[in-house]
Amino acid sequence: MSPAEKIVAGIDLGGTAINYTFLDERGQFLIDGLCEHPARSVEGPDVCLGQIADGLAIAAERAGVPLAKLVAVGLDTPGPASAAGVFSRRGSTNFVHPDWAGYDARAGLEARLGLPVTYLNDGNAAALWGHASVFGSENTATSVSAIIGTGLGGGVIVGGRVVTGSHGFGGELGHVLLPYTAIPGIEGLVPSCNCGRTGDLESLCSLTAIRRSLLPHFLARHPDHPLAADRDIAAAATRVRGLAERGDAMCREIFQVQARALGLFFDEMINVFDPAAVFVGGGAVETGEAFRSWFVAEIRAGMPGQREEQADLPIHVIRDGDSAGARGAALDAARLVREQGL
Repeated sequence: MSPAEKIVAGIDLGGTAINYTFLDERGQFLIDGLCEHPARSVEGPDVCLGQIADGLAIAAERAGVPLAKLVAVGLDTPGPASAAGVFSRRGSTNFVHPDWAGYDARAGLEARLGLPVTYLNDGNAAALWGHASVFGSENTATSVSAIIGTGLGGGVIVGGRVVTGSHGFGGELGHVLLPYTAIPGIEGLVPSCNCGRTGDLESLCSLTAIRRSLLPHFLARHPDHPLAADRDIAAAATRVRGLAERGDAMCREIFQVQARALGLFFDEMINVFDPAAVFVGGGAVETGEAFRSWFVAEIRAGMPGQREEQADLPIHVIRDGDSAGARGAALDAARLVREQGL
């Protein structure tokens, strides 16, 4: 049990699972790894918020944390949502019940728990944890993170705080357009994104990009590849990373394209923010050390030449991948406690 008197919680709410962590005022996380509870988001916000509260009590018991010490909570979710935590009225892939449309998740959880609640989208929360794990939670450094999943999330951290923008869309890095025709090996490919754009980062660097564009493109070049026999392209796409990690040449080409796309993206961010470091997270780097090192080296190889002062810019892999969102959410709650003297 932590001797600290004030503790904050981080809650990472996904479509099917909730992950929890706790952070005390000494800066110590009180749970290692995942601490999950079912989300039941398909049953709507009332049921889901009840699940969050129930799971919080279970997680607190596991961590040896009296709930009376809890002074604030950080919440993160997938979007689309505003900076204040209000879900889009158009709905969300992860929150399909109609009562989620336009729902204020932050205020709803605050009312349910009776505690102050902060809100970040899941990409921003993971970016905040990646940043803090290297630079600490109170600093003036700037960093940019790209997190590869079904889509492409991420975040920009300036002075230890997440850049959310006027409407909560700051750090929507997946929809930054790239000079993608500069990437070798994809001649003739027209990568499209769910957002309607052609050639943004997500259209090349995501599981969706593998399924929709990259795998069909490369299978046309390698018709004898074992994945060509799989009639379910979505299932085949999920196998690409494992095959690439084991050295499959075609699957390595696919991940090389993704790494080179990240290289072009980070070059753009360098010229906008001049960051102290960039971070990459998500499935592409939640692998063995050898593949992870190869992938990061390919990112750097895809970056155009930098100014001498920027040539050795660190490229970090975000630690604690599955727990990064909850940890970032907890850090945001700790910021609120510091700023408001809770």
